[in-house]
Amino acid sequence: MDERLQIFQDKMEKSLANLNEEFAGIRAGRANPHVLDKLRVDYYGTPSPIQSVANVSVPEPRMIQIQPWEASMVKEIEKAILSSDLGITPTNDGKLIRLVFPELTEERRKELAKDIKKKGEGAKVAVRNIRRDAMDHFKKVGKAEDISEDEIKDLEDGIQKLTDQYVAQIDKAVDAKSDEILTV
Repeated sequence: MDERLQIFQDKMEKSLANLNEEFAGIRAGRANPHVLDKLRVDYYGTPSPIQSVANVSVPEPRMIQIQPWEASMVKEIEKAILSSDLGITPTNDGKLIRLVFPELTEERRKELAKDIKKKGEGAKVAVRNIRRDAMDHFKKVGKAEDISEDEIKDLEDGIQKLTDQYVAQIDKAVDAKSDEILTV
């Protein structure tokens, strides 16, 4: 692959990775420890991910169990979960924190599917913006470095193929996550 296209492919790859990361945080009625990925707790003055201060496990399909390595962290973790947008109230027995995921209603599943589609569209827009930036870049470089029109056309065709490829991957990811959410 032309190294001039590589920079833009890397940016598109990051957009797809970001979308997949966002999808990991969407809960589908089943316990998924990735919903805790964005939460931070104050660990001796440093905001740390929950996974670095506690053992996170899934003992049942709809329950996450968090066992802090230090008993003093139970309250901190509970506070972080309560202040987050998870929408789940933790149960605390002094040593463990349990998060029980309620079964999603049909209405909530449809809302989540819409949200997934919206995030997918945002990722597609990001990829298309990268394509636009690439096209502008090729035109500027073409004039400055005296590159032939045929070569610029080949680069533009290459970036369009990359764009189509990443848009298809985004569509596939959106469909897969929507199916997961809508499956009861």
